[in-house]
Amino acid sequence: MKKLLGFSLILIILLFAFSQSAKSVATEENEETNYLLKSTVQYSNPSLTNVWNFAENEEDRTINLFMNNSWQTVKLLNSTFPVEAFKNDSDGNSIAVLQFPKAELLSGENLSFVVWYQITTRPRTIPNIAENASGELDDIESALVSDYTSERGPWQTSNVALKQLASSLKGNETRVLSIVRSFIAWIEDHVEYPNTQHEVPYYPSETYSKLEGDCDDQAMLLITLCRIVGIPAYLQVGCIYMLTRTSVESSYWDNRVTFVQKHIGWHGWAIVYIPPWGWLPVDLTYVLQNRDDPLNAIKHGAITEPTAVQYENVTHADYVASSHEARSFLTLNGFEVFAEDEMFIGNGQEAPEVVGDPWMNWIPIAFTALVVLLIGTSLFLVRKWTKR
Repeated sequence: MKKLLGFSLILIILLFAFSQSAKSVATEENEETNYLLKSTVQYSNPSLTNVWNFAENEEDRTINLFMNNSWQTVKLLNSTFPVEAFKNDSDGNSIAVLQFPKAELLSGENLSFVVWYQITTRPRTIPNIAENASGELDDIESALVSDYTSERGPWQTSNVALKQLASSLKGNETRVLSIVRSFIAWIEDHVEYPNTQHEVPYYPSETYSKLEGDCDDQAMLLITLCRIVGIPAYLQVGCIYMLTRTSVESSYWDNRVTFVQKHIGWHGWAIVYIPPWGWLPVDLTYVLQNRDDPLNAIKHGAITEPTAVQYENVTHADYVASSHEARSFLTLNGFEVFAEDEMFIGNGQEAPEVVGDPWMNWIPIAFTALVVLLIGTSLFLVRKWTKR
């Protein structure tokens, strides 16, 4: 099972009917915007017979650490349990493995922890793109094509129906931006956002056959079409500060997973390589200006706002398969997960009290003891030298 904690978050990102009620935070050109994110998780074992083994499943103790780049900085402020190790997952995302106080969760037991992040965002500008200035397919570096157009993961590049669709939409066009524009336009015209939530993310072939899909489903269809014709692309997910979303609760998998969002919404979009501008975000479901121009999915997607924070990349991992495995794991064993995310604006406001690591409480004591020991040792040596 792919890391359950990270997966639970991604699951809701992909399944939750994202509300476009986010409020922009006004910023000057170089002004920073600060947020705090509190993430609370509780694992429960109401099963009478099964044991949840954390020692064997390091992934269940894993949290993601967001991204750091020129337009955002995210720091892990604190956590209930100390960090055992910092690592990278299979897609290169930074993660941290927590040191739980128990190796397993017995019948009737719960385990809860809180993680705090400090987030700073800066204005992000999209290049002035135009089809007549676009590079062509042959302008894309072969290394990028090799790394980001394979079928590894959820990208069904060998699917016959998707290959036929990509080929018909591309035609004889070789300009990358023009090809991507035709893919965006087709998805906007033919794929509906679902009225009801589905339990697990769709593979691209499912989105195509059903002609419906939420943010990540539509993004994955676009990514697959791009990969089929040799355009590098991958999925990215993140959170958006939402002033008007005071509290929204959702339950999934026979109420095995409960998720509460306060002033936050989780979202997914595509990242596509378009020469000469490089990697550009393509948001198919949250466009901030009119949708008459398909390129507004690039120019005016939610990711361009200072309220948006990038969480992680999905380049190779098949999180659709992982979601099926995680659902089976929870439902068959009778385990439960409760998660609550709450986002605060941190500009000039007093930050809520963070949850301290138990081991952090010993640092002042240990430091004081060390100082006393050094002073005592120094006095002893001085007296001994004086006697000599």
